Amino acid sequence: MTAAERVIETPRLRKARIGVSLLFLANGAMLANIVPRLPEIKEHLELSYTGFGVAWAFGSLGGITLGLLSGTMLRRFGSARLATITLAIQAFVIWGAGVSPVVLLFAALLFVNGALDANTDVAQNAQGMGVQRRMGRSIINGLHAMWSLGAALGGLLGGAAIALKLSIGMHLGLSSALFLGMAVLARVLMLGPGTGVDRDEVEHAHDAPRRRFRIPRAAAITLVMLGLVAIAGAVAEDAAITWSSIYMAEDLGVDEKLAGYALVSLMALHFVGRLIGDKLVDRWGNRAVARAGGALTAVGMGVALAWPTVAGTLVGFAAAGLGVATTIPAAFAASDEIPGLKPGTGITLVSWALRLSFLVGPPLVGVIADATSLRVGLLLVPVAGVAVVLLAGSLTGRGHRDVSPPAVITPAH
Repeated sequence: MTAAERVIETPRLRKARIGVSLLFLANGAMLANIVPRLPEIKEHLELSYTGFGVAWAFGSLGGITLGLLSGTMLRRFGSARLATITLAIQAFVIWGAGVSPVVLLFAALLFVNGALDANTDVAQNAQGMGVQRRMGRSIINGLHAMWSLGAALGGLLGGAAIALKLSIGMHLGLSSALFLGMAVLARVLMLGPGTGVDRDEVEHAHDAPRRRFRIPRAAAITLVMLGLVAIAGAVAEDAAITWSSIYMAEDLGVDEKLAGYALVSLMALHFVGRLIGDKLVDRWGNRAVARAGGALTAVGMGVALAWPTVAGTLVGFAAAGLGVATTIPAAFAASDEIPGLKPGTGITLVSWALRLSFLVGPPLVGVIADATSLRVGLLLVPVAGVAVVLLAGSLTGRGHRDVSPPAVITPAH
């Protein structure tokens, strides 16, 4: 691509980046929006810690059982179309889960949401990596920063709905309409079929030979390591989303409308870490940044749990959010560039590994909480920080490889 072509394409790429950023923002806000209502939902459904953890894990079960189809769906529909369709449906499914009168319906809808979210996750990351390749510089941490910002805003939105005394049905109905509108706008801005944004289109354009569905041994080993890194980084996010408001309300006695602020503190620093993450990684490398972040997570959350106070808990979750900020984006980016894999396969398998951790994590914390206390169960977060330190060697040294975009890109309509 010549310098002139790159200048002509820049406005379209900027729109595409805004579109995929909007998608990440909505995806982060959607589930976080219901988190402040979880103590109310848990009480309404008359669930123990273990029972709630098992019910909540059905979301991850949906992603695990159907998430491996995401790569096929991505190649069939394209990243922009797949991400926006599944995100729009998710908005209504989460509303249904929030107003469910019985635990079976609550768990079933979480299962459906997990299956849809697996497709949204893979597709938005594929779109983001496609835009990154065309821009010739790392943007993946910035995109994940929008997810973190969305999660923080979602937690604030849920808390505001409680403060305004909105019913769960009214609250989630209004927010679902908002997320649907965001999905539609994102679809208009993103690069669609025919632009070469998805890797399979680029390969077909160059008449690359079709590969059988077989993962080379070296690629498989790399995927396992990246999956473990992503799992370790995801534990802090999962603990905040699933348990932080319950811990604040029931263990620390915080007022219900303020219980969501632990999630907000984690996601706010998560956002900051990802906002500056591309520059940090380009300068220091993924391994060094991940190790430093893992240590911060282990120390910050460990101290907060050892001496439990409201302020200390907020700081502990914030430290965890900052510490693991770049871990998952690094794993996704590396997985999309593994040689010998079909387009979307690496991202799909790393996303699947994440959902495996979300399946096991909530019930595990719940069982520990019922046997001891929720504070003891949350020790899983500093343990995960130590795991990030130990596993960071599997990440690539620097932020990204500069891959030149195709010579011709047809504007999307």
